[in-house]
Amino acid sequence: MAGTKKVKSLPKADIEAIFARFHEIEPEPKGELDYVNAFTLLVAVVLSAQATDIGVNKATKHLFALASTPEAMVALGVERITELIRTIGLYRGKARNVYALSQILIDQHGGAVPDDRQALEALPGVGRKTANVVLNIWFKQPAIAVDTHLFRVGNRTGLAPGKTPLAVEQILTRVIPPRYMLHAHHWLILHGRYICKARKPECWRCPIAQWCRFEPKTPLPSVPVPRK
Repeated sequence: MAGTKKVKSLPKADIEAIFARFHEIEPEPKGELDYVNAFTLLVAVVLSAQATDIGVNKATKHLFALASTPEAMVALGVERITELIRTIGLYRGKARNVYALSQILIDQHGGAVPDDRQALEALPGVGRKTANVVLNIWFKQPAIAVDTHLFRVGNRTGLAPGKTPLAVEQILTRVIPPRYMLHAHHWLILHGRYICKARKPECWRCPIAQWCRFEPKTPLPSVPVPRK
C-alpha cells in the first residue's frame, strides 16, 4: 500500500466527533459482500482480494447456490470451483485456497468457522485483514480490517497516520471510542470507497471534512455553462 502525505494525528475530541457523525448518518453500516453464513462470508472475503465486491458477488451467487458448507465445497472439487469463479482475478490460486480451507475446516474444526484470529490465519488464503473482517462481521468482535481504502482514510484524515496497515490498525484500535468500535471498520472502508477516493476525494460532500486534516480540500467541480 502506498503511503500518503504525513499529517498530524487528530485530537480526541475530533475523533469523537467524526464517529458520532458516521453513526448519525448510518447507525448500522453493512458490508457489500453477499453471504449466507460464516463459511460463505469467509470464502467471499478470501475471493475479494484484488477484486471488487460486485465481481465477487456475481461469481459467488452461483458458487454458494451449489456449496454453502465446507463439505459441499470439497465435494465440488478444485476444477469445478475454478470454473465457477473464473471471472475473479487470481481465480486459480483462490480456488485452490477455498478447497483447501474447506478441507481444513472439516478436519480440524468440525466444519465450523473458528472465532479465533490465530486459527483463521492458519487457513490457506486467510491473512490478518480477512480474519478481522470475519471476526467483525460474523462474530461481532471489534476488529479493524485495514484495506487500501481504510489505510488511505486513516492517513489522510489524521485519524491514524501509520506507515503500514498493521500500524494503522493498532492506532485505530487505540483511539476509536469503544462504543463505535464494532462499526468503525465499515464506516471507514465505505467512506474511502465512495467519498475519500484515491485520486480525487470528494471533499465538497464529505460529512467529516471539518475535522479532516487533508489539504487542500477538493472543491466542488465546476459545471460548464451552456452556450446560448
